[in-house]
Amino acid sequence: MRETSEELKELQALLDASLSRSTAHLRSIISTERTLTAQQLTHVLAGMCTLALSTVTAKGEPRISGVDGHFLHGKWLFGTARGSAKARHLSARSAVSVAHMRGEDLGVFTHGRVEILNPQDGEPAEDWPDLLAYLKDFYGEDLFDWDNAVVYYRLRPHWMAAYAPDIAKLTALSQS
Repeated sequence: MRETSEELKELQALLDASLSRSTAHLRSIISTERTLTAQQLTHVLAGMCTLALSTVTAKGEPRISGVDGHFLHGKWLFGTARGSAKARHLSARSAVSVAHMRGEDLGVFTHGRVEILNPQDGEPAEDWPDLLAYLKDFYGEDLFDWDNAVVYYRLRPHWMAAYAPDIAKLTALSQS
């Protein structure tokens, strides 16, 4: 777990606020008994998680694609090729939605806006060196031309919900 106690408090406040302002229908599915705490969520989301990422074209048409997601410091990080369609969409329109699902055991749904962590022109995010070290450790130092080939984003969520019908089973699986 890489989250500080302050980051866990912020994540828990986001999870609580998101669920409280959701529809009655959603709350009937993601009840307090079938959701995870911030601490449980950070443990379950360790490592790489495949995300379904939704962006929007200039014509307002939705596009969905898969990306490697990393849940670090209570926020999703993901990357793509600098010349990809999703990079163009995100450059023009920073609002996104992501979903991470593991069968019927887990669903994490997030809406927010992205920020570029390593812009080609301009200053990288303050914490980019630490995040880049994590990513190079995970993927390998030489997998990409980290400066020119890939662009990484951090999703700053304004809404997030986590569904787990059997929390004990899910947390036991993540510890094995």
